[in-house]
Order: sequence, then structure tokens, then C-alpha cells
Amino acid sequence: MNQISTEEEQEEFLEEQDSLWRLALSPTLWALHFAISYGATTVFCADHILGVDYITTLRLGIGLLTVGVMAAIIWLGWGAWRQWDVVRDREWENDAGNKEDRHQFMGHAAFLLSLISAIGVIYVSLPILLIASCS
Repeated sequence: MNQISTEEEQEEFLEEQDSLWRLALSPTLWALHFAISYGATTVFCADHILGVDYITTLRLGIGLLTVGVMAAIIWLGWGAWRQWDVVRDREWENDAGNKEDRHQFMGHAAFLLSLISAIGVIYVSLPILLIASCS
């Protein structure tokens, strides 16, 4: 394995590692939100069969989860927007293939994934607002 020799290369490696985390974290949060929301609904509605209705608690819990996940996705999206840096240089395409273009492309991709993840979280949360009971 090749050792990273210079300080500049190490810094570039750490920035790209952060970019990869930013790229993967928003869809992961969306997936976790989906699994927790539907899993909690299953568990709470299973108790409904026994005669206990926890719909208010379920709504509150998923509502708080949604607010927290949306805050995290918005924060990640804002960081990706700043990394994309489209406002400063007005360059919509990054096709030169140099270090800066790769870095900005990763920001662009992470921003779009954050946007899609936020829309997904909203759609997963809509049934909780509309559900009246578990039956």
C-alpha cells in the first residue's frame, strides 16, 4: 500500500473522506428513519390488538424523530452546498478532472442526495399525520 507522503496529500485525503461520509450519511438517515418509523408503528399497533391505543405516543415519537432527522439532513445538505461552491464560481459543470472539480462534484452529489433524502423523510412521515387509529 502506498504511504501518503506530503501534508497536502493527507489534507486532500481527509477532505475526500469527509465528502464520502457526507455523501452516504443523508440516505442512511433516511433509511433509518424509515425502518424506525415503520417498526414503531408495527409494535405500537400490535399492542392495539390487546386493547391499548398508543396512537398519540406513536405520532409524538415519530414526529420528534422526523424533526431530528430533518435537522441532520439539512445540516449535511448545507455543508454539501458549501462544498459544491456553485455560488462563488458560478461553474455548474466540473468536467476538468482536477482536484477542485472532484471536490466540488462530491459536494454536488451529496447536496442532491440530501435533497432526495429530505423528500423521502417527509413522505415517510405523512401517514403518521393522516392515520386516525391502528384498526
